Amino acid sequence: MSWLHAVLDVPVDLVPRAAEFWAAASGWPLGAPWTGHPELRSFEPSGAEAYLHLQTVLGPPRVHLDLEVEDLAGTRHRLATAGAAVLGPQDQWQTMRSPGGLPFCLVPARPRRAPGPQAWPDGHRSRLVQVCIDCPRAAVDAELAFWRAALTPGRWSRSGSAEFAGTFHDDQGSPLQLLFQRLDEEQGPVRAHLDLGTDDLAAEAVRLVSLGAARLAPGRGWVALRDPVGLAFCATENSPELLTHRDLG
Repeated sequence: MSWLHAVLDVPVDLVPRAAEFWAAASGWPLGAPWTGHPELRSFEPSGAEAYLHLQTVLGPPRVHLDLEVEDLAGTRHRLATAGAAVLGPQDQWQTMRSPGGLPFCLVPARPRRAPGPQAWPDGHRSRLVQVCIDCPRAAVDAELAFWRAALTPGRWSRSGSAEFAGTFHDDQGSPLQLLFQRLDEEQGPVRAHLDLGTDDLAAEAVRLVSLGAARLAPGRGWVALRDPVGLAFCATENSPELLTHRDLG
């Protein structure tokens, strides 16, 4: 497993608002539609490869993951055996769904250059550093077991907090790590949200609210927010640096 990508799935009437907000939040302008797939566009860092994308969909807003793999057919078979549902194939990727219902895609791996943190006018920095997989309590064990099997090789750290099950980082240059959260609800589908890492949490929260986000609640080292199209996300104290061997705590 190499790079992880985050994809914002947004209905057509909300795409302009999502595009404007996330381009400003990330500091990366939205690029042209993908060749052969006009429903997809990427937020493009200067001099580096994109790993945040925007897709026009028919359903409600959500976040899904793309996993880069060396052997697409072999990985599809392995993950199906581990409990994933195999959905419709595309010409460039394979769509699947985790045991708890989180959509994800397998895409071919290739060499990439990751962007560094974005510096803002007041001097603080931030970067999209994490996707948090939100699991109802009944789904946590099966979902975590699936992703631990899927994302090998990699490095896992169990959390000492009852709220979180653990963290994954691949130590191979992926700009994203994964966090697994236990939700208060007992049943329901597994979903995901984005986390921005920053070296000044208070300043980053103020910046994001000024761009149109709604502040929901503070946490222990993070601030929960909602974007203009209804997607929850967080600003966190995770380092915005690209660290090959990140401290998973």
